[in-house]
Amino acid sequence: MSEAEENRQRIAKVIARAGLCSRRDAEKWILAGRVQVNNSVLTSPAFTVSNEDKIIVDGEPLPGPSKSRLWRFHKPVGLVTTHRDEKGRTNIFDALPPGLPRLVSVGRLDITSEGLILLTNDGTLARELEHPSRGWVRRYRARVHGGVDPQSLEGLKNGVKVENVRYGPITASLDSDPRKYSAKRNVWLSVALSEGRNREVRKVMAHLGLTVSRLIRISYGPFQLGKLSPCGIDEVPAPVIKQQLGAAAPISLNAKPKKT
Repeated sequence: MSEAEENRQRIAKVIARAGLCSRRDAEKWILAGRVQVNNSVLTSPAFTVSNEDKIIVDGEPLPGPSKSRLWRFHKPVGLVTTHRDEKGRTNIFDALPPGLPRLVSVGRLDITSEGLILLTNDGTLARELEHPSRGWVRRYRARVHGGVDPQSLEGLKNGVKVENVRYGPITASLDSDPRKYSAKRNVWLSVALSEGRNREVRKVMAHLGLTVSRLIRISYGPFQLGKLSPCGIDEVPAPVIKQQLGAAAPISLNAKPKKT
């Protein structure tokens, strides 16, 4: 088998890696007849290419792959974490400063949650950061109202079943002195978990009789919110990404950025 055959990749992945669109959108472009390979219009996304193939999208040569980049973003309340929203609500990408490449989010935060979310121009990097095998802990501060039972919080370390959904171990503790706690006041909890399922913190706290009135993600694995202000964004240096992911990560930190 030649080197070109060994390095063949799905065409939609290659288009997305060049920063033109998402892999899903690339598949739609292919079905719409917008993509040619070696002067032939593709009719199916089930097609692989190598670096030796000539790829044309909308009449223009496909740019080379962009360097994998990562940003920390402070998501405020009121923004959704999606490129398209059926309700027409403002998304986090509308709040980004001009001049950035097309970005995708690493995981999500719901519209009423705030704090750290990671953004990248590389879908492969996003999936690598999200992969359960990394076991990265997501840390939150949660403001809750209700009768906090320290023993119930302690029991979350063994996981909990809520509405037929089994959640993994969660670490949760009162930020204030339990002896000064009052069920009539809002209190802050520190919460840490590894799964990060949809609305997990809110659902688990509701199971304990607690209402979450504010939820802030302060870290995602080794990446910290720090002092980023709401809608603030800061790029993570390539050496830091490499250090955290390891040399075996299937991303490109050395590719030349696509010319704009």
